[in-house]
Amino acid sequence: MRDFQDDDPLDRVRLIRSRRVGAVTFHRLVAEHGSVAAALAALPEVARAAGVEDYTPCPVEVARHEMAQARIAGARMLIPGDGAYPAALAELPDAPAFLWMRGDAGLLSRSMVAMVGARNASSLGLRMARRLAQALGAAGQVVVSGLARGIDAEAHEAALESGTVAVMAGGLDVPFPQENAALALRIAEKGCLLSEQPMGLVPQARHFPLRNRIVAGLSRAVVVVEAAARSGSLITARDALDMGREVMAVPGHPFDARAAGCNMLIRDGATLVRGGEDVMEALGAPVLIEAVAEAGQGARPMAGAVAGQVPGPVPERRPLAEMAALHGQILARLGPSPVPEDQLIRDLALPVEAVAQGLVALEMEGRVMRQAGGMVSRA
Repeated sequence: MRDFQDDDPLDRVRLIRSRRVGAVTFHRLVAEHGSVAAALAALPEVARAAGVEDYTPCPVEVARHEMAQARIAGARMLIPGDGAYPAALAELPDAPAFLWMRGDAGLLSRSMVAMVGARNASSLGLRMARRLAQALGAAGQVVVSGLARGIDAEAHEAALESGTVAVMAGGLDVPFPQENAALALRIAEKGCLLSEQPMGLVPQARHFPLRNRIVAGLSRAVVVVEAAARSGSLITARDALDMGREVMAVPGHPFDARAAGCNMLIRDGATLVRGGEDVMEALGAPVLIEAVAEAGQGARPMAGAVAGQVPGPVPERRPLAEMAALHGQILARLGPSPVPEDQLIRDLALPVEAVAQGLVALEMEGRVMRQAGGMVSRA
């Protein structure tokens, strides 16, 4: 990715806050025009060529106000190439054009593992999150999460002393939910708060998937502790998979809806996690196993477990990356107009069973729709 250090921060704010400019468009415009300033100047003509008349970029006053509010909040702007911007995040095609940060920027250069899960977490899930975060901290990992209630908040609390990063869906000065405002202040003091959104922005539904991609992008692995079959945590897991990160999940009882998403991930090849040792082993990282085991002792929310041990062997992992590639191939062939499933299989030239399994998974995720007559379309 291009080094932005020579660009005016005000221009950067104006470009990314301009209408219809997201992270991918930002990077494409800069690559095509050579600099942020040049991309900003060319934006009205680019919009006109796309059929948008009377296009006006983000006003200078709006950008200045955002930067002034950031200074008042004690936030620092991180841009690619300045040394503090996370290197793993900078590699993504939709990397944030910049990040507002409060706290210890040094945490962003350390190895990070994300922990996500249900907002209405069970007591057992909360205990697992706490013990797992403590174990990862003992292994030298920074715990990343999204500051939501439930699993996120528990993971942040447990990792405050060892290192935690909270990625916020709204502005850095708008803790969400409000019940985590005190936790956000403690993280600003001992950990690190991050957001790509302007100060004062109250998050809406569309902002949470954007936050989730940052959580995944920062981390070497994403561990899902509790998640329903349709949840934001699974979006984070899917983002991690698309980015080539490790995806891991804590198993739960089949009758507990809060564990359905985790059990689905494990069925589909995610690493089964019983404690910090499993995470570190999957990452292939050298670790003081005794320290990790001691920190995570008792954190084994598995039906039938005795003295912290999971009965039976851990299932063999399946190639999640191959599954992601298959899903991408299927979605690339589908559009809003239905096509026959057998035609899709012929076009893909892949085994019938593999395509059928991929369609089922995508249908459960709400990304593919089946219609009468064996027809399928993209949702």
